[in-house]
Amino acid sequence: MFNSSALYQKLSIKKPIQTSLELLILILAISLLLYRLLHLKSHGLLWLLAFFSELCFTFDWFLYILLNWSPVDYKTYPQHFKQVPEVPPVDVLVTTADWKLEPSIMVVNTVLSLLAVDYPAGKLSCYVSDDGGSPVLLYALVEASNFAKIWVPFCKKYHVQVRAPFRYFSSKSPSADGHEFRQEEKRMKDEYERLCERIEAAEENPMVYETSKYYEAFKNTDKKNHPTIIKILLENKGNDSNGISNLVYVAREKRPNQPHYYKAGALNVLTRVSGVMTNAPFIVNIDCDMYVNNPNVVVEAMCILLGAEEQESIFVQFPQIFYNLPKDDPFGCQLITLFQTLLRGMAGIQGPLFGGCNCFHRRKTIYTLNSSQNKTGKIEENFGESEELTKSANEILRGVQFNGPPQTINLSTSIQSAYQVASADYENNTAWGLKVGWLYGSMTEDILTGIKIHSKGWKSVLLQPNPPAFLGLAPTGGPDALTQRKRWVTGSLEILVCKTSPLLAFFLTRLTLRQCLAYTYFLTRSLYAIPELVYVILPAYAILTNSHFLPSVQDTALLATFVPIFILYHSLSVCVYLQCGLSVRAWWNNVKMEMISTTSSYVFGILSLVLKLFGISEAVFEVTPKGQSNNVDDKEDDRNVGKFVFNESPLFIIGTAVVLLHLMALASSLLVTVGILQPPSSSDGRRGSGIGEILGCVWVLMALSPFLRGLFAKGKYGIPFPTICKSASLILLFVPFYKWLL
Repeated sequence: MFNSSALYQKLSIKKPIQTSLELLILILAISLLLYRLLHLKSHGLLWLLAFFSELCFTFDWFLYILLNWSPVDYKTYPQHFKQVPEVPPVDVLVTTADWKLEPSIMVVNTVLSLLAVDYPAGKLSCYVSDDGGSPVLLYALVEASNFAKIWVPFCKKYHVQVRAPFRYFSSKSPSADGHEFRQEEKRMKDEYERLCERIEAAEENPMVYETSKYYEAFKNTDKKNHPTIIKILLENKGNDSNGISNLVYVAREKRPNQPHYYKAGALNVLTRVSGVMTNAPFIVNIDCDMYVNNPNVVVEAMCILLGAEEQESIFVQFPQIFYNLPKDDPFGCQLITLFQTLLRGMAGIQGPLFGGCNCFHRRKTIYTLNSSQNKTGKIEENFGESEELTKSANEILRGVQFNGPPQTINLSTSIQSAYQVASADYENNTAWGLKVGWLYGSMTEDILTGIKIHSKGWKSVLLQPNPPAFLGLAPTGGPDALTQRKRWVTGSLEILVCKTSPLLAFFLTRLTLRQCLAYTYFLTRSLYAIPELVYVILPAYAILTNSHFLPSVQDTALLATFVPIFILYHSLSVCVYLQCGLSVRAWWNNVKMEMISTTSSYVFGILSLVLKLFGISEAVFEVTPKGQSNNVDDKEDDRNVGKFVFNESPLFIIGTAVVLLHLMALASSLLVTVGILQPPSSSDGRRGSGIGEILGCVWVLMALSPFLRGLFAKGKYGIPFPTICKSASLILLFVPFYKWLL
């Protein structure tokens, strides 16, 4: 066992002022609830609805405090990695779903950056899962494998920091100098441009590759119905540390009558294929749009995985950071605050949740999610009929492969076994996806698998090196960002109602109480759309019915609870953003996106789950379109960068209706003020609406300002007329409803 203090250090984060303010907000929120209860009998329905919403918000804040109570950070010492007597092999699993939504050149750059990391080439193998079964992507990877033979040595010779070619040549940071370097760099740029041209030609004209027998397996197939296709593109024979790492293309078999389980299914196939080919004791899964930004990333992860006790570092999660977002993150996609605050908080309990990519795992962990599978007779039952896979699983479970002498691997000899374990029916009557590998049952298979891991009592680590380990693409525009959030919502709620729910795991497994509550906090976030929608509608409803749900200006409760909670909460949020290196404008953009998500992604995500539970329809995994041309200095001029884009998706109906409702309420208030309209009689027999309700309407319209602008804008930046009509219909239904409540 190595000296753990030499490879990494665990650091506690002290934040007494922030914690004190968080507790103060909680105390004020509880005081507000008590005030509501004391005056509940003398007020009407609005008071009760406000109490319900505020109760939910208080519970949410309580979970937040518990989650973020004892955050920790980790510091690694990669310069001490030389003390490791035997560097362990690592298998890299890259997943991509559709070459049209996830361009081939983007996948190529991710793969090239992985092949060029500072780690012995003979110890690294890269497997690319093409779930679209595309000859275009295979052609692109074949061409990339040839380019890698000159690109990888160039990066390592001159210690290039950014090793994804498209980023290196678009925003080059100085790596070396001299005539020789400049000549080599020019050569690399010319070769990369020719690589891009060949890939673009293949996308536009299939004849580029159709004449080759190498691509015959793709004939007369589509992405949902094709045989297994496995190609060894690069093979490091003899485990040459100075050569090029292994690169294997995998398109698993897909048949219409066999479930394929989306990304979780693809990862399980890659796990099995890599298990029979290289069987590294450590694996890392990467999304096709996440390129390596820190070439020392594998060493950074190994410092934790080798320096800590096994159960203390089951997996190492790196943050998801995005390079393509416009200034101030107008679509609220940047996850910096999530990793800097909440996941640091989880790191102080049992560790961060599994984020779906940028994560280093112990293969043994993926194989041992079922406590009974190590018993006699259980290996074959769990892992399937492949003798080679069973043998490799035994080696991993007993630690033979890692502790034994280095082995020379010949990928070609295991190709038939790889085809067997990648077949569409291999998982039938096995434990794959149920007790072994990435678990099925949710579109957020990452969180589901992470819960199962933590339920064993094991811990994970959050590692945030500088520079960031990986950088990727975030969805841009309104529809794509909201579609992605809707998928996350549906997947999270699927976990909440399944037998792997953290609430059940706390009572039945070794999941700790705080870790259970931390998972509950994340999984229930979308459910707060219900009380938040209620609270959003209350100001407009109060004005239209001449009632109130807020204390009057003369009431001390307004200054003692409402105003302090509002100011403290948002001030604390701004401070968190500033501490993370973000701007106040980025905070405000996130506030807007949270309001927009509440009226769109969250509501429709909940609806999707309800329809699934009642057997009306199945939840659909929607791939978010990505493309490297989404960079801010490409396509669009500066005036339109960050503008919210609309389409005729149902996602925009509720938000538009809320804006129309509040405009109607403010117009009504104005007409009453100037004497054109008479206010309706108060619904509770007391005073009518006041300044609090009017300011509430203004706040909602400010938070939904993209929709407000969209009502008057044209083209893709304007809300489509059919959507406005549907939203107006909702308002017409609301009018008789509130009159009935009167």
